[in-house]
Amino acid sequence: MLKNITNRYIHLLFIAVGIFLIQSCQTSDPVDFSTQIKPILNNKCITCHGGVKKNGGFSLLFESEAFANTKSGKPAIIPGDASNSEFIKRLHTDDPELRMPYEKPKLSDDEIEVLTRWIDEGAKWGEHWAYSLPEKIEIPKIASEAGFAPNTTTSFLQNNIDNFILARLESEQLTPNEPAEKNIIARRAALDITGLPPSLALLKEFENGNLSYENYIDSLLSKNTYGEKWATWWLDLARYADSKGYEKDQGRSIWKYRDWVIKAFNTNMQYDQFTIEQLAGDLLPDPSIDQLIATAFHRNTMNNDEGGTDDEEYRVATVIDRVNTTFSVWQSTTMECVQCHSHPYDPFTHKDYYNLMAYFNNTRDEDTPSETPVLKFYTPTQQKKVDKVLNWVTKYGNKETLKTYKDFLHFSEPVYKAHFFKEFKNSVYDDHASVVFWDDGNLIMENAYTNKANFVYLKYKSHYNGTKMTIRKDNADGEIVGEFIINKEKYTPVTQFPIKEIDEKTNLYIETQNNSVDKEVNILNLYWVGFIQDIPGKNQPGWKDINTEFVNTLNTTTVTVPILAENPEYMKRTTQVFDRGSFMTKTDTVEPGTPETLNGYNKEWPQNRLGLSKWIVDKKNPLTARTLVNRVWHQIFGRGLVSSIEDIGSQSDAPSHPALLDWLALRFMNENNWSIKALIKEIMLSGTYRQDSKSTPNMYLIDPENELYARGPRIRLGAEAIRDQALAVSGILSNKMYGPGVMPPQPDGVWQTVYNGSKWEESKGEDRYRRGVYTYLKRTSPYPSFLTFDAGSREVCTIRRTVTNTPLQALVTLNDPVFLEAAYQLAKKNEVVGDIKESIAAAYEKATYSKIQTSTLEALYELYDKSLIAFNEDPEGTSQFLHFDEKPTAELSALTIVANAIMNLDEFLTKG
Repeated sequence: MLKNITNRYIHLLFIAVGIFLIQSCQTSDPVDFSTQIKPILNNKCITCHGGVKKNGGFSLLFESEAFANTKSGKPAIIPGDASNSEFIKRLHTDDPELRMPYEKPKLSDDEIEVLTRWIDEGAKWGEHWAYSLPEKIEIPKIASEAGFAPNTTTSFLQNNIDNFILARLESEQLTPNEPAEKNIIARRAALDITGLPPSLALLKEFENGNLSYENYIDSLLSKNTYGEKWATWWLDLARYADSKGYEKDQGRSIWKYRDWVIKAFNTNMQYDQFTIEQLAGDLLPDPSIDQLIATAFHRNTMNNDEGGTDDEEYRVATVIDRVNTTFSVWQSTTMECVQCHSHPYDPFTHKDYYNLMAYFNNTRDEDTPSETPVLKFYTPTQQKKVDKVLNWVTKYGNKETLKTYKDFLHFSEPVYKAHFFKEFKNSVYDDHASVVFWDDGNLIMENAYTNKANFVYLKYKSHYNGTKMTIRKDNADGEIVGEFIINKEKYTPVTQFPIKEIDEKTNLYIETQNNSVDKEVNILNLYWVGFIQDIPGKNQPGWKDINTEFVNTLNTTTVTVPILAENPEYMKRTTQVFDRGSFMTKTDTVEPGTPETLNGYNKEWPQNRLGLSKWIVDKKNPLTARTLVNRVWHQIFGRGLVSSIEDIGSQSDAPSHPALLDWLALRFMNENNWSIKALIKEIMLSGTYRQDSKSTPNMYLIDPENELYARGPRIRLGAEAIRDQALAVSGILSNKMYGPGVMPPQPDGVWQTVYNGSKWEESKGEDRYRRGVYTYLKRTSPYPSFLTFDAGSREVCTIRRTVTNTPLQALVTLNDPVFLEAAYQLAKKNEVVGDIKESIAAAYEKATYSKIQTSTLEALYELYDKSLIAFNEDPEGTSQFLHFDEKPTAELSALTIVANAIMNLDEFLTKG
């Protein structure tokens, strides 16, 4: 009897334990693919089983591949059955030839356990957080005490950003810093918004309480200097430069684009519109001049003018760069990986790349030295003639004809450029994008569409009189379409010649003849051939005058900027997949398309760059707003909420505050309506931003990178801002805006141009003291002091400037002529006659916006005293040191040394 009772109790105990275990399994959180599984796969498995390699026919990049049959004929992962999944078996085996990862350390027990649980739970794939749409975020509620002193919490919580930051600080048992002093936060905010220290008048209004902090921020955001500062950041992304790059690196007139960016920031252009205009402004209905200028974003690509290069190869290189740059700038995605193979870590296929490339492959630019198409900027007098022609076309034509003539007057497209001609005989394509014709020279122009035109337009340079050009259909025996005489010209005109009307695509045979010159003598350079429908209203009085005015206007010299223009349908290019990324090995033909991983493509959007730009700024795109928010945060705090600002993907760093990132992204798109100014203001108004930047040893030990934001940002200024601030505090900074790049002083012998003898011609007058954003940037020889302070050559898109700290930087600020002159002016304008210490204190406060400490004053006074002795002993040295002063004194020279030292202090070179 006792035995039966004991057995019954044991049986009940087993049942209870079983129920407990079942309940434990049911209540434990399921394995999360994004945060627990994907990092293991990316770090330990995908190198051999991903986009680059699929060893054993097994890939872990896409769900369909992970559960597909491998080379063994069976899947490696059987959802719900880890014990029979080869994927798990290979993690446990001791055989070095079978164990995975192959020839790498074995996975930890915890890693194997979580992978096993994941498969047993059904191997739910899931999405990485970056590719999921941000959902509505609840703002963390903070208890009044928040674990800190009540006054600390009250002063820190200034807007909703602080709730997210404080919640994380509380979880880490950290206390935020006290707010920074008014002078400190005023200088910090001014440098972040305008790139310059605040005016003394504005600072006093704020310090005296006559101006609230919010109104102070609004005042800074309203200044034109805001656009200049933030344009510098965007121009890094846009790889803006004043030269073409590559070996010749000749000049490029593209400064109109830089000015457009500055104006776009100052007018607070919505970021979605800012995006659309840069990617596809030319495709908008009846685009404005500004919208055409905006497309120069993608004409900042390099252009190779070196002799012997293949124009098509480098045209393709620019298209590839545009795909890569677009996804780097707007999607934080390393799409360049996908040119040669599917992405090794992120869910983008090799074919995706060429679907995207098809959007950019149909533009008119073709790597020619002229960089056409270039937008012309007519003078008021010239514009009257343009308007006269367009008014005539408007009166007698239709919308299509008007667009044709507007485009041809503005950027002379579409035309057939010389490098696409074929079958040269007694003619040759040269390195200047023209065909050289000799006597009896000829060639074939394939698939030409004459648009039913009665005229052909030629851009050429003729070296002799009496050259007869004959144009025939198909070949040398074909029907004559046009025949005319071309005479010698001093320049390179665009000229109109009569031809027969043709209403079909056809090959054209072009021949030149001039019996008055020797054989193999260059009689003519032909750059392009164009056909546009005739000006309407031929039967109306005044037509001939309008036609003449049109041709004359085509030959006017103007300021230009390279822009994007789309091929018409009859010149549309075909896009093919490049095998292993080589443009020489083309395979399948593809159409424009976007990655399925991201948001869907609206059928109402056109299949061109305009549609792509709308897809990018669609609110269902999970990356666009996150990318912008993260990078603006990085600009202000020195690190992003996702610290890997180049990459928001499965290999990126995890967000330090994921809920805050998504909350800001949603707010940016919705409440703030894509306003960058509103985003910057919200960050600036936060208590997180307003904190004192001082750090304690314990704080630094816990959070060396300030990832938790328990202190305010303390960051060295950027290259341009360091120079601009020096000029500003010394009172010599010019406020002149816009125009061609300027050439401020730089050391001799830095800049050399082999091909055209151009030199760094030092700017005069106020151009010598203009902001860094206007400094001429030659890619192969950037402005030295900017390069030393981590600015780049902008040959490619620069997402992040690598911040360095080298002795060369001190050598620049101590010896560069710009900083020397600024120090001289700072010393001279703050000199108090008869009181050197007061002079030093005034210069220090002017430079740093802080009162000088006694120890600092004594150290600088000692420097002054030693410098004065040296200059008194060497009067000639005084003249050499202050060579720009007619009668330099030893006292002013010594004070300049002190001012120069002040400009080398951390208090001057950093914000914080």
